[in-house]
Amino acid sequence: MFCVQPISGLPEILAGDDLPALLAKRLAAGEPDFAPGDILVVTQKIVSKAEGRSVALASVEVSDEARELALLTRKEPALVELVLRESSAVVRAVPNVLITRHRLGHVMANAGIDASNLGSKSLENVLLLPENPDKSAARIAEACHARTGVRPGVIISDSFGRPWRVGTTNVAIGVAGPPAVFDQRGQPDRDGRIMQVTQIAFADAVAGAAGLAMGEGAEGLPACVVRGLAWQQGSQTSSDLLRPEGEDLFR
Repeated sequence: MFCVQPISGLPEILAGDDLPALLAKRLAAGEPDFAPGDILVVTQKIVSKAEGRSVALASVEVSDEARELALLTRKEPALVELVLRESSAVVRAVPNVLITRHRLGHVMANAGIDASNLGSKSLENVLLLPENPDKSAARIAEACHARTGVRPGVIISDSFGRPWRVGTTNVAIGVAGPPAVFDQRGQPDRDGRIMQVTQIAFADAVAGAAGLAMGEGAEGLPACVVRGLAWQQGSQTSSDLLRPEGEDLFR
């Protein structure tokens, strides 16, 4: 039976904390119960916190390019500077909106840089995405396997806005173990018709389901276990979810 079980009892995550060990410890203690086939979904925020990806805005030296873009977008110049450093291209810049292609390939607002839920002592700081979320996910999977004997699938999630849709939903920016995409092209549907374009963003769908349990505000539930899905260990990563730039029809 499909279910999502939040992991409770995690401490406030700080820079330098061994997050893989902390998660493995909770799972080994049965908080929640843990079994083969489970997928562990962890928010980007606590991964970035543990990896020391917090930056004080006051410490940022702002370039002329960032100052000009800050005037256009009406955003904090130091924040815009960090966005540019984390990005390979600016996709859209208008008042109150700055969309870029992150160095990892994701097209997202503000290069994924966030200031919410960082702890009361971090009000002047912002948080960057992990350096390599796929590697972070793999470290978590390995720690859980070493501690519990069960190698889970691991997905690191982040909340994305979507063009032409209101609101955010969680997507996978790090994947270790489960498929990122189920490719059903060439398979028959129930009427025998061969599917031509059907590719299911499995990791994004799992992240979205987990996000409903973890929440986006003051819930304080940054990780959960998703159970009851059929999947096999593989080698796909979050990059398998990225549409090549040459196929971007909306730029």
